[in-house]
Amino acid sequence: MGYILTTDNITKKFKYKVAVNQVSIHVERGEVYGLIGKNGAGKTTLLKMIANLSFPTSGSYTLHGENGESQQEMMKRIGVLIEDPGIFPNLSAMKNLKAKAIAYGIKNDNYLVELLQFVGLADVGEKPVKNFSLGMRQRLGIALAMVNSPELLLLDEPINGLDPQGIAEIRGVIHRLCTELHTTVIISSHILEELSKVASRYGIIHDGRLIDELTKEELNARCTPHIFIRAKDPAQTSAALQKIGVTQYEFREDHFEINERLDQIAELNIQLARENVQITELRLEGQSLEEYYFRLTGGNINV
Repeated sequence: MGYILTTDNITKKFKYKVAVNQVSIHVERGEVYGLIGKNGAGKTTLLKMIANLSFPTSGSYTLHGENGESQQEMMKRIGVLIEDPGIFPNLSAMKNLKAKAIAYGIKNDNYLVELLQFVGLADVGEKPVKNFSLGMRQRLGIALAMVNSPELLLLDEPINGLDPQGIAEIRGVIHRLCTELHTTVIISSHILEELSKVASRYGIIHDGRLIDELTKEELNARCTPHIFIRAKDPAQTSAALQKIGVTQYEFREDHFEINERLDQIAELNIQLARENVQITELRLEGQSLEEYYFRLTGGNINV
C-alpha cells in the first residue's frame, strides 16, 4: 500500500523537558495505527506536530500523497481531534458542522447530514450539544474532524472517560472509517486492551521515545503465552531441551521462549534439573498486551 506518513527522528523540547525524543514512525495508507503510551508519554505532542499545531525542535515528518501531492496539499487532507472537540455548546450538531464547513468553503448540507448519520447522530435534531453525553460529543468531534474528507485522521484519546457503551460506539465508527471510507487513522490511547481491538499497527511510546513499532500479527505473536527460561549455559540448555523432546522453542538474546508444555512448567523444571541445567529464571509470560507493554517499559501493571 505504501506509507501515508513517516517521521524522521522528530523531536520536541520544552524548556525543562524533552517531550518527544527522536521518534520515527511509519504509517501505512488505509490502516489504523495505535500509539500506545501512558499519560505524559509524548503521544499528544507527537500528534500536534503532525497536525502542524506545534513545530518540531528537530527532525521532520513527511506526508506521502498517493498521486505525488506536495506536503502543503496533503496538510489539507488531515482531520484532527486532539484533546476536547472544538464545539459550540449552545448550537445543535448540524449547526456545529455548518460552522466548520464554512471554514473549508463547503456548502453541501447533504454531506453534513451523511456525516451525522455516519457517526450515529442522525436523530439528535436541534438538541444543543451541551446536553449531549460525553460519547455523543466525542462522535460529533470525529464528524467535525471529517468535514474536509481527510485521508489521514488523528484521534487523541477519543475513548478516554467513556463508559463501555460509548467505547463500543467510537470503536464502531473507527472500524467504518477504515473499512468503508478507507481513511488512515492514528489513534492514541493508554487503554491498551481497547486499542488492540481496532489497530493494525502499533507504536509504543515511553518517556518521549519510541521503544517499539510492530504490526498486529507481530504483537499477537509476542503476546502469545510461552515459557520463559534463562539459564547459565544456553548451549547446554538447548541440547537438554532437545534431549527431553522439546522442539518448539526459540533463543532470543539471552533467554529461551518455549511454545509447548505450557501446563507442565514444574515437570519441565525437574527434567532440566536432571540434565544439570542451571536455570536462573523460569516463568509463564506473554498473556496480554498490558503485560507486554509493562515488560517493555519496566512499569507497574497497576499504574
